[in-house]
Amino acid sequence: MENINKNRLFVASCLALLVTSMTFAIRAKIEHVFNVEYGLSKVEVGWAFGPAFWGFTIAMFVGGLIIDLVKTRSVVWSAFILHFVGIIVLIIAKDKTTLFMANVFIGLGNGAVEAACNPLVATIYPNNKTQMLNKFHVWFPGGIVIGGLLSYFLIDQMGLGWQVLVGLLFLPLAIYGYLFFGQTIPETERVSSGVSYKDMLKNVGAPYTIILTVLMMIIIASMGGVNVNFSSPVTWGILALIIVMVFVEGRVINKITLLFPFILLCMFLTASTELGTNQWINALLENKGINPMIILVVITGIMAVGRYFAGPLVHRLNPTGVLLASSVLSAIGLYWMSISVGPVITMMAAIVFALGICYFWPTMLGFVAEYIPKSGALGLSIMGGAGMVATSMVLPIMGGWLETAGENQALSYMAIIPVVLVVLFIPLYFYMKGKTSGSSSAH
Repeated sequence: MENINKNRLFVASCLALLVTSMTFAIRAKIEHVFNVEYGLSKVEVGWAFGPAFWGFTIAMFVGGLIIDLVKTRSVVWSAFILHFVGIIVLIIAKDKTTLFMANVFIGLGNGAVEAACNPLVATIYPNNKTQMLNKFHVWFPGGIVIGGLLSYFLIDQMGLGWQVLVGLLFLPLAIYGYLFFGQTIPETERVSSGVSYKDMLKNVGAPYTIILTVLMMIIIASMGGVNVNFSSPVTWGILALIIVMVFVEGRVINKITLLFPFILLCMFLTASTELGTNQWINALLENKGINPMIILVVITGIMAVGRYFAGPLVHRLNPTGVLLASSVLSAIGLYWMSISVGPVITMMAAIVFALGICYFWPTMLGFVAEYIPKSGALGLSIMGGAGMVATSMVLPIMGGWLETAGENQALSYMAIIPVVLVVLFIPLYFYMKGKTSGSSSAH
């Protein structure tokens, strides 16, 4: 990699992710504008925001499948163009259709960023993938903090129009485009190490079952988030069928370890714990005596700092140890928030929760990059895309809990998810103990 400017590519990737994360904060701010000023119902706004989630997933899946065919450079510039068009359409949006189309472009652009940049970071830093993926993903919570603060100062304090806020996205967009321009972008690690496309699919364990399952989840999410009934035998029958299909495709047909499907299941739960809670933070904590947006800024700020300094922790505990500790803290934080009274105790509980979810997303990606490297860019894209679509499915479930059981009970229900993760990560920790990077993708 003599002709590759690693630092420039890494900074460009971080700024691309900054654009992605700022759109999440901006979307939360302008929801009120489209509801009150433009007369859209909350249902219409929710529908128009939907592509930001499932479009993200589609772009990650497609990007992961084709990145080695069209090259990483093509996916990077696709993200740039989609972001550029999406920002323009969002600025001129005044109805649900235009808002929907803006989020189609932005959602696809956001997914293309992760589809390209996750494997790019893993490729240019082969000896410390998890640490650098954590540093890269600093800019997801970091962008939410920046977007939230800009929203507060520009709109709430200075009284400027929301279009000015959206227009600021052009600044990091232009810089990351400039930094990528003219640079040699390496092929993914899978290609450079000589692993075939067929082997990449095989190392996902049960690629066709997984892809069909996530596509089904996208369809459900795009239909407005059909509430999954876990008390129904039909739901459990479908889940049992998926498990059987994964086993048959993975063990009987491909004759390979089911480590990837297992960690993918965990990704559904870690993403739901992190993003599901943060998306509903306003409703969950509105009666705790403190502005929930302040808590969100504190949570995402802690996540940004924690991810930046993740190296020593990952080195000491290894990825599975970090994931296990994160699950324990997340469960404690969620349950503590459910019983907290007053701003001080609520903030303390939120800090524990922030420390818990801090390393989930990047460490899950780092685990796949380190221990299942032959799954290539597809493995990383499936992980990220599945995490996002799982969030889009859990949001209406949480909404139902909020309406029927109240905020505190909803938080206590959410605490069950990281408890399940503890149960899953304990055997994973002992299974992975002593294994070196790449060793677990063997037959």
